[in-house]
Amino acid sequence: MLIYWHVERKSMAIHSQLINCSASEVAAMIEGAMRHGTTMEVEGNYVDSHGQSEIGFGVTRLLGFDLLPRIKRINVARLYRPAAGEPDAYPRLGPAMTRPIRWDIVSEQYDQMIKYATAIRAGTASTEAILRRFTKANAIHPTYQAMIEVGRAQKTILIARYLRNRDLQREINEGLNVVESWNRANSVIFYGKGGDIATNRRDEQELSVLCLRVLQAALVYVNTLMVQDILYDDDWATALTDVDRRGLTPLFWTHVSPYGEVRLDMSRRLELGRPPSVPA
Repeated sequence: MLIYWHVERKSMAIHSQLINCSASEVAAMIEGAMRHGTTMEVEGNYVDSHGQSEIGFGVTRLLGFDLLPRIKRINVARLYRPAAGEPDAYPRLGPAMTRPIRWDIVSEQYDQMIKYATAIRAGTASTEAILRRFTKANAIHPTYQAMIEVGRAQKTILIARYLRNRDLQREINEGLNVVESWNRANSVIFYGKGGDIATNRRDEQELSVLCLRVLQAALVYVNTLMVQDILYDDDWATALTDVDRRGLTPLFWTHVSPYGEVRLDMSRRLELGRPPSVPA
């Protein structure tokens, strides 16, 4: 089993789910974005390189939020032409360009795509079940094929934005760094059994994950109060620049002592009795 986390852009874990090792990461990502249980409206979802599938781009586009992956090996990424009959429209992108988007398939399957997207948003069908239904047949499902075409168009747009927009590159890298920081924090606060979930029972696994969520929320809350106390100090308030404040985060854990506090007093000795004398 794997734990799939959804972490708010700055620090807070807002959703978690247990998934099988063979489960679709696209489905897990979409389920968390749709059913995180907060009042936040998700505008974009950061994922690592392995989350940049074309079906993921297509489904997230239909659901109204952006898929923002860290693009590994962007130098070999393929771009799709927006229209046919324009082979010389983008001369500088020629080596990276491939065939045009098949808008006819998108147009034919538009109503079906909206139906499936509505089912995902309303929760009447899980993303995992829909994707499994699309891929279990030998022939490619026409709606699935249309979603992939939408995804190819959306991925092409994202790559173009990513290449020319340094702020977008920094934004994606910053969002993913928060997740990496949480992985390190979890190994500190979830220290029992070496940080492993030492059970095969799903109910106990879910309980462990929920308890970890409570620890995460408590850590962020206490750290937020500590940072606020520092900022109330006039000396610190005038010393911090805007750049310093932008780097503030409640996601730190070096002060956490999971095994409690040990006080060492070198001026005292343990009151241990002398061993009895042994006769010669």
